[in-house]
Parts: sequence; C-alpha cells; structure tokens
Amino acid sequence: MAAAEGQEDSGSYVLHHLTNLKLNLQTMKIDPQAHGFWVINLDSVFFAILLGVVFLLFFARVARKANAGVPTGVENFVEMCVEFVQGRVHDIYPNANSLVAPLGLTVGMWVLLMNFMDILPIDWLPWVAEHKLGLPNLRVVPSTDINVTFGLSLSVFVLIYIFNFAYKGPIGLAKEFLTHPFFVKSGPLVVLNVLLMPVNVVLRLVEDIAKPVSLALRLFGNLFAGELIFVLIAVFGSNAFSHGIGGFVGFGIFGALIQFLWAGFHLLVIPLQAFVFMVLTIVYLSAAATSHSEEH
Repeated sequence: MAAAEGQEDSGSYVLHHLTNLKLNLQTMKIDPQAHGFWVINLDSVFFAILLGVVFLLFFARVARKANAGVPTGVENFVEMCVEFVQGRVHDIYPNANSLVAPLGLTVGMWVLLMNFMDILPIDWLPWVAEHKLGLPNLRVVPSTDINVTFGLSLSVFVLIYIFNFAYKGPIGLAKEFLTHPFFVKSGPLVVLNVLLMPVNVVLRLVEDIAKPVSLALRLFGNLFAGELIFVLIAVFGSNAFSHGIGGFVGFGIFGALIQFLWAGFHLLVIPLQAFVFMVLTIVYLSAAATSHSEEH
C-alpha cells in the first residue's frame, strides 16, 4: 500500500508539473482538464510575452545609452550579440536583406531567454502560484509548450513567404514553384515540363511545411525532455528522503551528482537550441530573398 501510494504521489507530482495553467475561452474559467482549440495556456503566453518585453526593453535601454566613448560591460555584451548575429548572416548570405540580422537576433535572444527559465528550481514558482496566488498549475518554460514553439516557427514561415513575395513577386514565386527542382531547359524532352510541374509543386509544399514543423518539434522536444528529467530527479529526491537516513545519504551523494551533471549538460543545450533556431531562421529568410539562379 505504501509503495502504491508513493507511486501515485510521484505520478501526481509529475503530472502537476507538466500541466499548464489553462483558460477555457468558452467558459472563461481556469480548467486544468480543458483541451481543444478554445483553450489558452496562460502561463506560456504570460512568460513568453514577459521575456519578450524584457529583451526589448533591455536592448533598447542599452542602445539609447550607447555613445562613442568606452562601452560598459553591458554595452559590450549587447554589441557582442549584435556582431555575432551579423557575422552569422554575412557568413551564410553576404547579400542578405538588412532585416534578416535584426529578426535573427530577436528570435535567438527570445528563445534563449525562454529556454533559460528551465534553470530555475522546478518547484519555486509553481509553489508560489499555488500557495500564494491560488493557481492550480504553473509551467514557467514557454519553449516546453508545443503551442509556443509552433507559434514561433509559423511566424518564421509567414515571414518566409513575405520575403518571397517582396523579392520575387507572384510571377517569380510561381515560376520557382513550377520549375524547381525538375526542369528541362531544352531538347525534345522539354514537353515533360508540363508533367513535372505538379511534382515540383508537391515537393515545394513538402519542403516549406517541413521547415516550421522541424523548427517547432526540435525546440519543443529538447526543452520538454530537459524539463521532464528535472521533474524526475526531483521525484527521486523526494522518494529518497522518505526512506530514512539511508535514503538521505543516498540522495545526498548520488542524487546531488545527477542534479549537478544534468544541470551542467542542460546549460549547453539551452543556448545550443536557441542558436540552432536562430541560424535556421536566418537561412530560411535569406534563402527566401534569393532566387535559385542566384544560389547556383
């Protein structure tokens, strides 16, 4: 009975930490069991907007104070971030549009801040939300919510088509859809182009749809897995402390080592995933402003 109760408590703990603060727009009530189109994960939206505002205010404040004199440590950090992104854009597409670097910087820093929320102790903010604010659930890492990652990737997808229309026009974009990758330029087989057009359209649609899907799932999968492991480590610690002095000593040595090692590894994953998301965004937007003839 005790073992079953412990398993139930552990399962409830894990489920509690993996459940968002959900608002049912049809009833306008907080409902942890709600699901469907008319449900918003309030915690993900709140922290995503909050971190976006923090990024904008911080960079804007530093930009206003920047001058020709010796930069401060904070100004050096911001300048380093800007130059780093501009360097990546120049390396990937030297003639990229001037908007690509600011968009890449915004996306990269926003994702980085959302990812870094995973470093906070897993119970701190949920405990405050439950015991001080009366909220049943709270998840503080927006990038562990697939709705947020898909929202970001779909925004990039929309920007890709905006760039395509702006630089290639409807005729150029249609030509790209119909003649790439298969196109016979001359010879007796040129009549096959009519048959190849539907194949080209299908391949282009698959390619374009794969971009936001891969962006979203890569970010979500890595951060969700990291959050889940932190939760499981916390469950392990809780169970160890409930087994007397032996469990206490075991967790004090082995559990602390696991926590330290995973946190150290996760500190590498967090900026890496933000960097990958940023670089792929730069690649997609730059490619959208470049015709296939220019690429080759």
